Amino acid sequence: MAEDTLGTVISRSLQEEMQTSYMEYAMSVIVSRALPDVRDGLKPVQRRILYAMHRAGATSGSRTKKSAAFVGDVMKLYHPHGDAAIYDALVRMAQPFSLRYPLIEGQGNFGSVDGDPPAAMRYTEAKLSAITGELMADIEKETVDMVPNYDDSEVQPSVLPARIPNLLINGASGIAVGMTTNIPPHNLREVSAAVKQLVDNPEATAEDLLSFVKGPDFPTGGVIMGTTGIKAAYSTGHGRVIVRGRHSLEQAANGRERIIVYELPYAVNKAALVAKIAELVSDRKLEGIADLRDESDRNGMRIVIELKREAKVFTVLNNLYKHTTLQTTFGVIMLAIVDGRPVVLSLKQALQLFIDHRRNVILRRTRYDLERAQERAHILEGLKICLDHLDEVIKTIRAASDQEVASTELQSRFGLSERQAKAVLALTLGRLTRLERGKIDEEYEQVIKTIAYLESILASDQKVRLLIKEEMDDVVKKYGDDRRTEITDLEATELSAEDLVPKEDVVVTLTHRGYVKRQPLRVFRAQKRGGVGLKGARPTASSEAPSGTREEDYALHLLTTHTHASMLFFTQSGRVFQLRVHEVPERERQAKGMPINNLIDIGSNERITSVFVRPETESEAHYMLMVTKNGYIKKTAMAEYANVRRNGLIAINLQEGDELDWVTPTTGRDEVIIATELGKAIRFSEVEVRAMGRDTQGVIGIKLGKGDAVAGMAAVVEGGDLLVITQRGYGKRTPLSEYPMHHRAGQGVFTLKVTDRVGKLAAVRVTSDPEEEILVISSSGMVLRTAVGAISQIGRQTQGVIVMRLAPDDQVVAIAPVAGIEEGDAKE
Repeated sequence: MAEDTLGTVISRSLQEEMQTSYMEYAMSVIVSRALPDVRDGLKPVQRRILYAMHRAGATSGSRTKKSAAFVGDVMKLYHPHGDAAIYDALVRMAQPFSLRYPLIEGQGNFGSVDGDPPAAMRYTEAKLSAITGELMADIEKETVDMVPNYDDSEVQPSVLPARIPNLLINGASGIAVGMTTNIPPHNLREVSAAVKQLVDNPEATAEDLLSFVKGPDFPTGGVIMGTTGIKAAYSTGHGRVIVRGRHSLEQAANGRERIIVYELPYAVNKAALVAKIAELVSDRKLEGIADLRDESDRNGMRIVIELKREAKVFTVLNNLYKHTTLQTTFGVIMLAIVDGRPVVLSLKQALQLFIDHRRNVILRRTRYDLERAQERAHILEGLKICLDHLDEVIKTIRAASDQEVASTELQSRFGLSERQAKAVLALTLGRLTRLERGKIDEEYEQVIKTIAYLESILASDQKVRLLIKEEMDDVVKKYGDDRRTEITDLEATELSAEDLVPKEDVVVTLTHRGYVKRQPLRVFRAQKRGGVGLKGARPTASSEAPSGTREEDYALHLLTTHTHASMLFFTQSGRVFQLRVHEVPERERQAKGMPINNLIDIGSNERITSVFVRPETESEAHYMLMVTKNGYIKKTAMAEYANVRRNGLIAINLQEGDELDWVTPTTGRDEVIIATELGKAIRFSEVEVRAMGRDTQGVIGIKLGKGDAVAGMAAVVEGGDLLVITQRGYGKRTPLSEYPMHHRAGQGVFTLKVTDRVGKLAAVRVTSDPEEEILVISSSGMVLRTAVGAISQIGRQTQGVIVMRLAPDDQVVAIAPVAGIEEGDAKE
């Protein structure tokens, strides 16, 4: 109200007054309370809490302090509202199940996924988490505008410098007046990769960015059903993402099936979910559940749903998804404050506005540093002048009646500026006489270089973009982690095949003739070394065999895995295919299985030479290492094979006459050992093999002698053994310490004495646990399961001992691990 209207009665209609007053209230709630700023992803109360804690010295490296103290500071200095609302905001920023990357580290009871309330603020303590330091980075360098607080007694940041894209990685939710925001959290690695892509290519489309940001990544994990809602949200700012809890299946001692829920959808109350399931069972709205227990503890979540004997797992699950919060819908509304206005943003817009903010912060920081560097250079220039006339300067200072006279004399006699004169007078005569010209010159040269560097940043947008990317890399290196939320291609309206198949440990067999099947692991039982094995696959006559002959089929690849895993199939021609384990038909032990070309689009002239189970997390393996028959080796990032189409992808380019035979996942820093059919082996670090794209050839891994070929490749395990098996069933373990490190492309050392009796080397494997079990497969389809420790450990230049007894016309073709699986109780 204007001052000239004070004390005056103004007549206005109620409608007009209500419209004006409500609009002012609405905008105050929208801008100052409920919605986050697109630049730092924080609501005002959150920003004020973090800034107050930063000013109080409660950084990640300090001790925790009472939450009540922070609440009092925030309420007194910045946020004149209720203490309960401030404490609630502080608590949420400390909850690892609410924020993907918690901004506050709490000590004490800060609530739980069961909906338990936090302890009172007088009991809990808190400090800023390490990642919050990235939000505050360079705030002291005038990188953001400081604005007055509510009573003009203090200043506070209008926004934080925010080196991390907090709006996206932690999300936001809030109800304003007439609008609401609901932004899901994301994975820091993925968002950072998208930021870098947009910095390099401002014309990138939403589809391009989707290859980096796969979708929301909730702190509680879970499974997102389908990508339709994700694409809509990232393109328009609105979308519906359906999230399910993650579960596994177990079998109880009494033979009943159990559903084990170990991850819930975001923001689901675990205690309320368990109570709802119990209510549905009690009201007979949910059939098939015999018992329900919450066995969660400090090691993780575990809700046990024990089924009745006649119950169908997928039926129970579908009812849980329909009637409980085991499946929820996250309605994405990407609404944030942009230049003081609420705006619904696409993914690209949100990323671009963050990049613009970072560009502005970097430029302001650079100008700040440049001013300080120029000031220092100016002072150093004055010191250099004084050192050139040191005796006269000292004499002038001593002769002056006071500091002002001395300053004037220094300026007039030696051409110093006022600032330079003050800097000289600030030094005692003792310090002035001890100044070393060499150190002054050295510092001056360094400051001049710094000035030139800072000026180059201000003059070059390319260098600013490079700094943005470097800072993102630094943040990812410190705080990046694996995705927690799985994203499936199956939309929630579709019946997932995995819901029909229990998670079961299985053995997948692929035969020489291209027949694939899976069998429960329990049908194989452990045998002693020298056993004759169980019949694993029925030999079949080949229709392509020459007239008058019979070529029998046999198991060539054998993997132990589970029905919910994925497998990668590599062909001799250098292509790769992907197949879910549950898509492989289950067959009896002596059945031949289904042709692999019925499941993947493999060419008629192609055959599978290598198969392995895709690692379930990035931390398990970052690269795939490939070795060809002619000794070439190639390393490619696992991410290159994230989306393998049904018709396959090119994995490696091959020279004429060569073929791809071995592929293994690695970390990028492993050591690898390659063995040949004639008994040579070479050990070297895969660091010597630089990562290449898919459509490349590779480099030489081992030089082969005449008539020799690669027989196998494996990653080295510290303290392990190299297990070798020959074609005639002989084998041995030799300590890897007997294999010296060489450089790539050498000829290697002897690892086996090859004779007509033992045959050529057929397969190799690195082992480290004597109790580990392996399966030895012969060309006739015989399978022997034996412990590694039952095979003798002897030196390199020996023939080994008999491991599997074979018929004269039979030979070993492969070995496969049986790792981490309990032994079955099948009878022979």
